[in-house]
Amino acid sequence: MASINPYIHFNGNAEEAFTFYKSVFGGEFNSIVRFKDMNFEGSPDIGQEGQKIMHIALPIGNNSMLLGSDTPAMLGKHNEMETRSKIYMKADSVEEADQMFNGLSTDGQIEMPIQHSPWGTYFGMFRDKFGIEWMVDADLTHKPQP
Repeated sequence: MASINPYIHFNGNAEEAFTFYKSVFGGEFNSIVRFKDMNFEGSPDIGQEGQKIMHIALPIGNNSMLLGSDTPAMLGKHNEMETRSKIYMKADSVEEADQMFNGLSTDGQIEMPIQHSPWGTYFGMFRDKFGIEWMVDADLTHKPQP
């Protein structure tokens, strides 16, 4: 079965953002590559941006990965207020949903407080302090199977 793993881009603060995400989800990075580590023929000279993150990966749960990078200034800036996509997190319990929602929304902007929804789940939405939009959901009708 295929898997979907979000890959998010930052304006120079990917390491700070991923350190924050690691504090919420736990685990260890399984990959951190900086632009200065690119030393193949024809690689761009990124000058002072060598310490920025070219690729970072944080495993989440058993089958998911959160991936990201900084975008070099020569490629422009990302609009941190874009509203085209959200990262959807499915929790196994209300307690886990609260932990993810409260942790990730710290210093962010809550769009919909986490609460029991009319469609039968425990749901909330927010934009984190890095401008990334999240949805957290826990299905109240089914218990996870061991």
